Amino acid sequence: MGMKETRVQKLTLALAAAGLISVPVMAEEQPSPILTALSSTTISGYVNVSAIWNPGTGNANPPPYSFNAGKQDGFNLDVAKLTIERPLDEAQWSAGYKADLIFGPDANFLATQSSGIAADFGIKQAYVALRAPVGNGLDFKMGVWDTIIGYESFDAGSNPNYTRSYGYTVEPTTHTGVLMTYQLLDSLGFSAGIADTMGPVINARSTRAESSKTYMSSLAFTVPEDAGFLAGSTVYAGFIEGFGSATEDQANFYLGATMNTPVTGVKVGAAFDFVDDLVAGPVQADVRVYAGYISFQATEKMSIHGRAEYADVDDVFGSDIFALTGTLQYDLWRNVLSRLEIRWDHDASGNESFGGETVGAPDRKNFWTLAANLIYKF
Repeated sequence: MGMKETRVQKLTLALAAAGLISVPVMAEEQPSPILTALSSTTISGYVNVSAIWNPGTGNANPPPYSFNAGKQDGFNLDVAKLTIERPLDEAQWSAGYKADLIFGPDANFLATQSSGIAADFGIKQAYVALRAPVGNGLDFKMGVWDTIIGYESFDAGSNPNYTRSYGYTVEPTTHTGVLMTYQLLDSLGFSAGIADTMGPVINARSTRAESSKTYMSSLAFTVPEDAGFLAGSTVYAGFIEGFGSATEDQANFYLGATMNTPVTGVKVGAAFDFVDDLVAGPVQADVRVYAGYISFQATEKMSIHGRAEYADVDDVFGSDIFALTGTLQYDLWRNVLSRLEIRWDHDASGNESFGGETVGAPDRKNFWTLAANLIYKF
């Protein structure tokens, strides 16, 4: 049978070469459109848990008033995040998307829910990304995206400390709109955007007029590589102005820097926030927050981070808050960020801003926080 099959194959090839018969050609299997669309998609995220102890009794009204409420004196699931993303590639007409989905109590504090109902779920970001071949490449995001100002972010693992600064609490967190970014020079980037409101509620609208929007811009400068030990240091400035209340717009000004030093492993940072007419319930206030940071990478796995900050609130109550935070990070397990932190908050204006038995009835000038934080990143 083998010799017969070989003769038939040779005869078939000969007849086909002479054009007397045709040989069917099997079409190449086409990949699934779904698989093609997902080929460049990445999935990542983290799970963030903590344990917090506040010495003494009556630990309501913990500083700095966000992300800590309800976490005193116990173990906590803070948040889990799932990121699905297709980033922009090097093509001139590149397109991509990103969706940050968050689950857990911190999703309620971010408060992006358009329904206004806390459900331990939130959309931190969800946007379409586009690039147009203009100059060095003009990038756009349209949808829901993180605010363009601030030294710290919602993601605790991206910050030098576990607890947030007072600067973070007075800054916007997310916006719904369109954001443009452009690299003016290798060392200088520019961004500008238009959003519905200061945020964070998705698809929210100004109650004053349909045309009332929020406007923002920023500049980011990176020190060039030929600048010695300062190479890679960054300086950032940003401005956001828009709908804050039915009667007043809110304006946020931000200036921040992260600088390398001549000492190996040591970095320092600084941040300044000024908020004109910050809306906090029925009260509007001008707020200034000053913060300094220092980080020391002691070993490959161990680092130490410190933060000092001063918040000046000009309202009918008048508050001056001083805070110190120290964080020890030791990454013993693979993919796990582990931290111990101690924090002291002090009302330097003489008011009692912290503690107490119930929310809204503080009875302390000083407040201590001890925290342990574990974050598994995948």
